[in-house]
Amino acid sequence: MKPTKKILIISYYWPPAGGPGVQRWLKFVKYLLDFNIEPHVYIPENPTYPLLDEKLVSEVSEKAIIIKQPIFEPYVLASVFSKNKTKKISSGIIPNQKKQSFVEKAMLWIRGNVFIPDARVFWVKPSVTFLKKYLKEHQIDTIITTGPPHSLHLIGLQLKKELNITWLADFRDPWTTIGYHKQLKLSSWATNKHKALEKEVMNTCDQLIVTSPTTKAEFEAITSKPIEVITNGYDVEQVSKKPLDEKFTLAHIGSFLSARNPQILWKALQELTEENSEFNQQFQLKLIGAVSAEVLQSIKEFKLENHVNFLGYMPHNEAIIEQRSSQVLLLIEIDSEETKCIIPGKLFEYMVSERPIIAIGPENADFSQIIKETNTGTFFKYNEFDALKKQILTCFEQFQQHNLKVYPVGLQQYSRKSLTEKLSKLLNSKF
Repeated sequence: MKPTKKILIISYYWPPAGGPGVQRWLKFVKYLLDFNIEPHVYIPENPTYPLLDEKLVSEVSEKAIIIKQPIFEPYVLASVFSKNKTKKISSGIIPNQKKQSFVEKAMLWIRGNVFIPDARVFWVKPSVTFLKKYLKEHQIDTIITTGPPHSLHLIGLQLKKELNITWLADFRDPWTTIGYHKQLKLSSWATNKHKALEKEVMNTCDQLIVTSPTTKAEFEAITSKPIEVITNGYDVEQVSKKPLDEKFTLAHIGSFLSARNPQILWKALQELTEENSEFNQQFQLKLIGAVSAEVLQSIKEFKLENHVNFLGYMPHNEAIIEQRSSQVLLLIEIDSEETKCIIPGKLFEYMVSERPIIAIGPENADFSQIIKETNTGTFFKYNEFDALKKQILTCFEQFQQHNLKVYPVGLQQYSRKSLTEKLSKLLNSKF
């Protein structure tokens, strides 16, 4: 069957990029043709990705039409001064302010005040020039921009102004209220510039897509344009099975940022190792992904370093295998008002792993409701130390009895195919 609609998706992250940012549109593109929509995907030819996962290339749909154009990124120049610091900052790992070197402070100031909205802003003008011609030649009248990086929304903004097209702006994360934004040492001028661009994008696009209810409510205060919540989700992963870990493993998959350093968890684990000899013998903390120096230092201060199995960054499919063989999965979010809206993409993969989740986050976090409704784990606020410690011990006792299981409900709504169907209905009904 010939597709009834063609769309252009403008994305920075695409395989071989690693990390969570690439998954959302990789999976939408995989399933859009099932709903008679032909995706054209516009991506940079020579991007500077902080994480690479070559194995994700095999997941790109063979039917997707991929268009590439060169991009200039100042991260290439910054890496001359410090390749390691540049890579960490570009991947979102920002050191504690008190421990920042002069180079790190300078890089953060430049990132926030010179490159607005971000360091991919130099791709906007050449992309608009190229895409105006491409859209006309291929008779495409609907585009989707996905950010961050939010520079890509500026491509959509300019194309909307110059062509008679429909534009959907997909925000995987907020713009000016995201947690790290205040760490960019913004001047008042830069702050106002970010907010002005954010407002212009939201009020010029035809439709906004966001990943959480809190973000929707936040954006409704800025614009009257329609806003649809389409969360991230899980895909059917064909990975080899591995037996459950013999030790009582608590596993954290993904970047463990400086601000996401749960002292409440380390204290509970320290007390359990000191009070319970069997727990001390059986417990292991499994860390997969980039981990900040501050987190590793805290683990050491709470005398847990001998329990750590640090596996580093792993390709997505290998991380899934390790995830499903873990006894308990840890989901940690920063304790702040700004992070209530964050629903980590790994939550959905956690939910289908059939392993119990222990989550810690801010009060009224959007993801806490999902965990509760799907019966996939337990959520704790940062002031619920006793309850957290008790739950870890309960899980350990169930582990000893070979009875550590979860019984999820209602997961199908979060499958990537179901979410793509929701997107396709949005595209077909309104545009």
